Amino acid sequence: MVATDPQAGLTAAAPSSPGLLGQLIRFGLIGGFCALVDFGVYQGLRALGMDATPWVDIARALSFIVGTTTAFFLNRKFTFAGGRREGARQIGGFVLLYAVTFLVAVGVNRTMLHVLPESAWKATLGWVVSQATATVINFVMLKWVVFREPRASAASPVLTSTEEN
Repeated sequence: MVATDPQAGLTAAAPSSPGLLGQLIRFGLIGGFCALVDFGVYQGLRALGMDATPWVDIARALSFIVGTTTAFFLNRKFTFAGGRREGARQIGGFVLLYAVTFLVAVGVNRTMLHVLPESAWKATLGWVVSQATATVINFVMLKWVVFREPRASAASPVLTSTEEN
């Protein structure tokens, strides 16, 4: 039997990333969704009584973990697919990145709760500032470290002027 499909013998190539603008848009959309997840968990835990120190810090920590873990898997699938690799190095990069941004998010939230004047929006504004700070760090580090796309392979053929003739 002869294959008539010119793609029949080819294996699926690794998915490529949508480019910087596409990545920013996807990251923003996924980030917005995951921020809602994070904020919902934070507000839910506060409503359950975790509204005073040290419980508010624990609520922020738990909400961060839920939101950023969701964001990691969605971004891995839809935003940075071209840099997706299996293995301990990528998982280690993820764990290190999220440990740092976790500390930043909780620390910035705590700082905001201390420096902002009393208001009905104090906890919400503190969460927004801490989330924005963690988001910027996450995009930069996910794009250029954790999901860094491999450079073009040296094994790919390059035509030289003598080969073109």
